Amino acid sequence: MAVNKVPSKEINRKLLHCLAVVIPVGIFYGPSWLGLSQLSICIIISSLLLSSVVIETARLKNTFCRKWFQYLFSSMLRQEESQQITGATYVLAGGLLCSLLALISESACAAAFLGFTLFVLGDAAAALAGKAFGRVRVGRKTLEGALGCYLLCVVLGAFLFPQLPTFLAVWGGELSLSQIFLIAGVITLLEFFPIQIGRLTINDNLYVPALATLAAMLLR
Repeated sequence: MAVNKVPSKEINRKLLHCLAVVIPVGIFYGPSWLGLSQLSICIIISSLLLSSVVIETARLKNTFCRKWFQYLFSSMLRQEESQQITGATYVLAGGLLCSLLALISESACAAAFLGFTLFVLGDAAAALAGKAFGRVRVGRKTLEGALGCYLLCVVLGAFLFPQLPTFLAVWGGELSLSQIFLIAGVITLLEFFPIQIGRLTINDNLYVPALATLAAMLLR
């Protein structure tokens, strides 16, 4: 199978996107590592989101700020993001929703950690696999990208998460293969079929982490 060349901008963007795993890691391990309450983690993420919104507003409204923002981050921005809110801000908003869900219970915190992490890494896998191997297109997505997302989520759920310190204890028992397959399937479908309201497509970084968390909570 021929492999397409993946643009360096897309690689840089997805490498940065992968760094967002610090949010679900912070949601799950932050209270024990930092000695903070789960509510404090929510407040920290809220502060980061507010800061991001201020920066976004400044660069969209002010020419000087826009030029500096473009100078620093143009290598990672998609063309449409030059006039819109960036994916990074939506990731923080999705992280805030997950941190609020994590307040419900310890098992909900584990579900947020699982769902958000699988989305972040699965989304990156979908984009890179789609660019490299994509042949069968459905809208702006590819079936090969969806398969990459699903397989990575299954592998991480089956082999990584059960080995993470305290995860299974907080989760409340074994993470079964059926749970892994279903959660991976939910994330893949949500990533593959974005929600649209009229002509407006909702950024999946906003809602998929929270919906994946809810799915994990229901399947637990």
